[in-house]
Amino acid sequence: MSIELEPPQSILADLHSKDHERRNKAHQYFHEATREPVEWAYSVWDDLLETLRTGDNRQRAIAAQALCGLAKSDSQNRMKKDLAALLAVTKDERFVTVRHCMQSLWKIGVAGESQRKALAEGLTVRFKECATEKNCTLIRYDILECLRRIYDVAGDETLRATAAQLTELEKDPKYKKKYATLWAKKACGGMLHRVFSI
Repeated sequence: MSIELEPPQSILADLHSKDHERRNKAHQYFHEATREPVEWAYSVWDDLLETLRTGDNRQRAIAAQALCGLAKSDSQNRMKKDLAALLAVTKDERFVTVRHCMQSLWKIGVAGESQRKALAEGLTVRFKECATEKNCTLIRYDILECLRRIYDVAGDETLRATAAQLTELEKDPKYKKKYATLWAKKACGGMLHRVFSI
């Protein structure tokens, strides 16, 4: 798929369409276009934010993933203010939407130190508050995986400490062990990091 420098308005129209193929086109567009910083982030930012609130579950998922991808283009640091809207999607009524958002949040954490700090704080709160939710263990795994992915790029040791502290909150030994394996694996880039003990 060829990506234009300036996203045509038809891409947002595709996102808001009820047609499955057009939505897929919008998803693919944002996925490909946001691999690198873009100049047009703020021409779609507010629309995507609104879609988090008003779209159906598929639209909410695409909008969340697109905003996460645009974090690297956020020269005005709007994400610090708008992060709450994305964290709200991690409580979505449709769990598939929750996971699509959760698995994209790491892109915010690698965009800069202030974004990383805000995200880590938000994810720490989310880890604690999901204890009584139906899919708690999957949410917690995704949160710790997000922290690990950011660590692999940024090398921020505070993330390792945060992950260790959060893992200690898990009362089930089986899941505590599963969470710890995230930090025993090789990084995505192939570099082996030290394992922290739980």
